[in-house]
Amino acid sequence: MKIETLSTFPRMYDSVMGESIMKRAQACGALDFHAYDLRDWTHDRHRTTDDDPYGGGQGLVMKCEPIFEAYDDISASGPAPYTVFLTPCGEPFDQGMATELSSQERLLFICGHYEGIDERVYALADRCISLGDYVLTSGELASMVVIDAVVRLLDGVLGDEGSAIDESFYDGLLEYPQYTRPASYRGMEVPEVLLSGNHAKIAAWRRAQAVERTARLRPDLLKSANITEDERAFLLSLHGDTL
Repeated sequence: MKIETLSTFPRMYDSVMGESIMKRAQACGALDFHAYDLRDWTHDRHRTTDDDPYGGGQGLVMKCEPIFEAYDDISASGPAPYTVFLTPCGEPFDQGMATELSSQERLLFICGHYEGIDERVYALADRCISLGDYVLTSGELASMVVIDAVVRLLDGVLGDEGSAIDESFYDGLLEYPQYTRPASYRGMEVPEVLLSGNHAKIAAWRRAQAVERTARLRPDLLKSANITEDERAFLLSLHGDTL
């Protein structure tokens, strides 16, 4: 997959893309990443990417001309990128959306800053995404979260190909509790079933824990979670009509 970003602070990606899973994804050839500097498409000596908003108001608005020009140049080579904007007006981001994006051949993230982007630029959007109901300094930060969630789903990126399946939200549930050595610490014991070596019992315990934990901590997820009728009946016996 090819992932590109267009922003006023491309160096913000250096540390994230040069470490851990993102570094591994590039090393194994699963990811081709490039961060473009929007200022390269400006035409004044100050390399201006923003201006005062029409109608007055606080702050500055990102200009449309350099973004359109950059998009034209970036998309001229290869297949047209699937273009994503990070904005409070976007769809809430979740694991399902990450899976959808991971099937794209080429993604381009256009990142806002300041008080926002000239509304005309959204004509370029294939998708607008919001991470939540809060405000960040810039779209670069939000795009890093989305990129990370997408890239870890690409074939060959994770060392254990089954690990993505076991993670939270894969089937609409939170992940089951995890433990490692020592088996006993400060009076807290690892559940006996995990020490049994019985893989069928362990799998059943983990599934039950994931279902119960989701019902307790994120009951809103159960409406669309992939659970059986028996599991739903079990939860109703525990929580009644609150589900």
